[in-house]
Amino acid sequence: MSRFFIHTSITRYAEVIVRKYGQPSEQGMMFPSYAVASRCKDFFFLQKPSLKLHEVRVVQLVVDLEKDVTGTFQSILPHIFAVIFPQEYFKIAKTFWQHSGDGISSRRAEFSHRAYEEGLLVEKLEVEDIGPGDQRLCKGPRRYQRKASLDRASVTAITSPETLKDFMSHSHLDGREHAQFVEERFGRNLDLGFVANAKLAIRRRIAGSLTANVDLPEALELKEDAEHTRNILGFSEQDVYLYPTGMSSIFNTHRTLMAARGQMKSICFGFPYIDTLKILEKWGPGCLFYGQGSSEDLDDLEARLSRGEKYLALFCEFPGNPLLKSPNIRRIRSLADSYDFAVVVDETVGNFMNIHVLPYSDVVVSSLTKIFSGDSNVMGGSSVLNPRGHYYDLLRQTLAVEYEDNYWAEDVLFMERNSRDFVSRIERININAEAICGVLRASSRTKSIYYPKFNPTRAFYDQCRTPKGGYGGLLSVTFHTTAEAAMFFDVLETAKGPSLGTNFTLSSPYTLLAHYGELEWAAQFGVEADLVRISVGLEDTAGLVANFERALQETERMAKV
Repeated sequence: MSRFFIHTSITRYAEVIVRKYGQPSEQGMMFPSYAVASRCKDFFFLQKPSLKLHEVRVVQLVVDLEKDVTGTFQSILPHIFAVIFPQEYFKIAKTFWQHSGDGISSRRAEFSHRAYEEGLLVEKLEVEDIGPGDQRLCKGPRRYQRKASLDRASVTAITSPETLKDFMSHSHLDGREHAQFVEERFGRNLDLGFVANAKLAIRRRIAGSLTANVDLPEALELKEDAEHTRNILGFSEQDVYLYPTGMSSIFNTHRTLMAARGQMKSICFGFPYIDTLKILEKWGPGCLFYGQGSSEDLDDLEARLSRGEKYLALFCEFPGNPLLKSPNIRRIRSLADSYDFAVVVDETVGNFMNIHVLPYSDVVVSSLTKIFSGDSNVMGGSSVLNPRGHYYDLLRQTLAVEYEDNYWAEDVLFMERNSRDFVSRIERININAEAICGVLRASSRTKSIYYPKFNPTRAFYDQCRTPKGGYGGLLSVTFHTTAEAAMFFDVLETAKGPSLGTNFTLSSPYTLLAHYGELEWAAQFGVEADLVRISVGLEDTAGLVANFERALQETERMAKV
């Protein structure tokens, strides 16, 4: 699933469902659970109150339990929940899809579509006639439980070590080769035990207790890596929650906080990734936005708090994207303790091998799609609770009711495989990023380099830097003229695109892509229209340095013509 571009496998499946259950003037959007589909439906009526109730509806497609369902379909039920709506309101559906991050993945769409074509899925208006022996993996809000998804988990028969090793010994295969091996070796008999073990390994890696680059069977037998486990009394992998995307972890953390503490405004501190701000603005009572993330902004916030203003939570990135500023997280924590609001920190850019922000946070969120995976072929997200946090017990109680594990089985397997070597990848990328900064800082063509090590906020970053941590793999650069920025971007021999944390170096005209319709607004916070953002990869350091030197030399040559 891409939140900005809906995969063709998903759109094809949606078209099939609309042809069957909708009208020619309607479209559909696919979701993994009734609860998520219902939130999308509610968002429609919030954005367009004039809509009639029957114009936006949820079609529930679940496995027909009267059929002779065997193999994978018996363990991993490929249900789907389609929101059908008038096609002229597609923008509303797309907004929910993009901001919530809770749509289905392309792998889930293909799996479920196959089940639908084989006649294994039927429509149900009320999913409540389930046999007494059936289990429900999903623990949604009580108002949804009668209509909950049928994510039945047959995990009692965990795959044998021999079978698991057979599967994992082929996990080095990439892309279609790996998918083909899974299909040929297991067909429709991929045991859910793989998924349960893979999720456990992922959560242990996020907790820091599993850092070895080993196959899954061995990984689950290793002792805890005490050196890298997040140093919080009482912390364990039980405090790690997985989501299908990074944005889903942010969206659902905000939703959980509102469910736990009530409807209050939030604070967005520092210039954020665009969807974070949109979530806080569009869901709930609104948002107080401090785009500079400066000491003066904290002074203003403290003055508001001292006058009695109440807030749900402060959301920030550490460091920020794309200017790589680090907020004064210690002062933020002090204000939160004094004035009773939660602190949510997005550590995606810094990553938990480089920084330790959990002591200052109530919740730490991250996009696993980025450097944790690195391979650009799967999405995922996580939220981590601080067991010493003021709201820990309340959040755990709320999540026991609100949390849904919608992370699709096949996506989990790919994420587990990709993340095994994340420690060594982060170390290499830290080195490469600093080398590239050295080249850019030495050039007379560049105007500003944005990187945590060289920013004025370095002291705040260093307060949270781990003993062996670096400064990450993301940096941005501006030039003296727009023409020079364009020349440099054009001649730089890297992949070009909007993501970050990839195993290969990736450059993008970030502001033009993320804020094209609001360039003046972004500029007031120091985000210039011609900024070039660079996500540094695993290439040979000397080769990368030579590549950037050539691009700068060519930029200088063309500028003189």
